[in-house]
Amino acid sequence: RIVSRVTSDTNDFGSVVTLTTTVLSQLLLVIMITLLMFSISPFLSLFALLMAPLATFVALLFRKVARVITMKSRRVLARINALIQETISGIFIAKFFRGEDIIFKEFEELNQLSYAVNLRRGLVLNIIFPVLGLISSMGVALIVYVGGMQTINKVPLLLASLTSFIGIFPNKLSPGEWYLFVQALNIYVFPIVTIASFWSQFQAGLSASERVFSLIDAENTVIQTDNVFPERFTGKIEFRDVVFGYDSQHLVFNGLSLVIQSGETVAIVGHTGAGKSSFVKLLARFYEFQGGQILIDDQDIRTFNLDAYRRQLSIISQEVFLWSGTILDNLLYGHPELSIEDVKSVLKEVHAMDWIKDLPDGLNTFVGERGAKLSMGQRQIIAFARILLDDPSILIMDEATASIDPLTESLIQDTTNKLLRGRTSIVIAHRLSTVKHADRIIVFEKGRIIEEGTHDELMERGEYYAKLYDTYFRHQSLEYVENLLDILKEKQET
Repeated sequence: RIVSRVTSDTNDFGSVVTLTTTVLSQLLLVIMITLLMFSISPFLSLFALLMAPLATFVALLFRKVARVITMKSRRVLARINALIQETISGIFIAKFFRGEDIIFKEFEELNQLSYAVNLRRGLVLNIIFPVLGLISSMGVALIVYVGGMQTINKVPLLLASLTSFIGIFPNKLSPGEWYLFVQALNIYVFPIVTIASFWSQFQAGLSASERVFSLIDAENTVIQTDNVFPERFTGKIEFRDVVFGYDSQHLVFNGLSLVIQSGETVAIVGHTGAGKSSFVKLLARFYEFQGGQILIDDQDIRTFNLDAYRRQLSIISQEVFLWSGTILDNLLYGHPELSIEDVKSVLKEVHAMDWIKDLPDGLNTFVGERGAKLSMGQRQIIAFARILLDDPSILIMDEATASIDPLTESLIQDTTNKLLRGRTSIVIAHRLSTVKHADRIIVFEKGRIIEEGTHDELMERGEYYAKLYDTYFRHQSLEYVENLLDILKEKQET
């Protein structure tokens, strides 16, 4: 729906500028022709001027109806665009669950609604010109008749009396003057109709502008108390009594406090909904907290310039996003000044040059929309390389290796270690290798920290983490594989 406002509504709003310019030029033409007509016959010009308020009154009757129906049309179009975008994105799921008929039915209902709304809108916007044309034609017919009678000096007494009441008397016209007046009137009518219909047509642009400006005027939820451009962070992070919720009734954190030391690698674990991703998004300033403080190097993050702050953070998520371009374009994103040698050096570190060289165009291979032409593992490796080129002081890995197979992960484990070394790192992981090598493991449950310590310390306690380990991680351990092999061996012997 936002995309619909950015594309369709801005286009309609842009047409208002053209329409306004056209109306101004028509208004200038009306003024010039009016002066010409008055110089020929003030008597006939008075009748011509009476056409303008009548046409304007009729046009204004259409205005409110046009405004309402156009707004409905915009909203329906936004719903259709949203449905199409969602359908295309989820087409695989729809096919797996045989949902094509459901999608088609939903689209057909919206399309029928759009048809009905736009039919009414078309009638409202298009009927105004015939109505105004009818009024103007009747006015022109009357003026031509009166002008013809004036030429032969036979003006109807009633008309002469009405005009003489305001001090304008009919004067005798020559055939040439009458013809010139009719030609001027012919030019005069179209601008009058255009100006009169302006408001009804203007409603399409006004309704679009309301939607566009409501998006532009949406308040920024990011709170800034200063605009400091920080030096490179040492990486100390502190959450001090942080309160955060997606709404006031359901708080994710209610007084969360945590200190992560500079250069420390911290693994955050917990069941789904424990608050792991919310913690990361608060730190990256994607969400705004409602209470407490978040500090970097003992400075409130709300005092930092947002661009300068985010320049020192990097996030690798499970679902990697690549721009529709080449591999090289994605690697240089944000750092176009880097050389090809810098890129190749990093790609060698993440063991990516071998498979990139086998691609049709190497680094210039087009990756497709969202990187669709690369495997999930290849996309993840490109993301790792992009982070190494960015060289952040704080690194966040949100289940970054979840989409990589164990063999690929073992190949880049040394790269992962290089990535974590020398910078503060926060890791949300479902892989045992990452969790065990962390300096500290923090266990979240329902937005609270319930345990902290190293892997061995937490296992010795035998509490929540130990149960979590048995559920998520033990099957990844070497001991588990050895035990499994022993069981299989015993079954084979028996």
